[in-house]
Amino acid sequence: MSSLVLSVTVMSPTLRVTKVSHVTETDIPGRRIVTESVAGQVLGQYVEATPIVQPTAQVANQNTITIGQALEATAQTEGNKAVDQSDAAAIQAAEVRATGSNVITPGGLAATAQSAAAYNAGVERADKAATRQDAEAVVGAELRNNLRLATHPGGVAVSVTAAARLNENVSL
Repeated sequence: MSSLVLSVTVMSPTLRVTKVSHVTETDIPGRRIVTESVAGQVLGQYVEATPIVQPTAQVANQNTITIGQALEATAQTEGNKAVDQSDAAAIQAAEVRATGSNVITPGGLAATAQSAAAYNAGVERADKAATRQDAEAVVGAELRNNLRLATHPGGVAVSVTAAARLNENVSL
């Protein structure tokens, strides 16, 4: 905790008055509280969020493979596989071991994997073979929402259109 005392002098034609304003800053994990008071009366207080400093991770020996590198290798070798619940649980365990904290960071790797697994579980049940009608609907949506009125090369519309064409050729 740090404290700062400010002396404020108020001048008037007939009287010279000095008021002492106390500003106290208190730092606690995750926030800073600043309080200003005069003669024991609190005039104002505000709370500011501050980043929580994580303990620095141990630096791995350059001859060893880190948990993060192992996860990256998994993504490279299994990149086309949809993330399922067992993958999300394994990623969460790896993140906990790598960070030394059992708190899952919102928006972090484990949280993202969990979200992907939940999404994939729903998509697998709701998926179907792409048709020409599906491709037309997707292309229309992409065109309506693009200022250049064009599809993105390699984008969703192009991929669904290609899938529909391949599916038409399979059924011939």
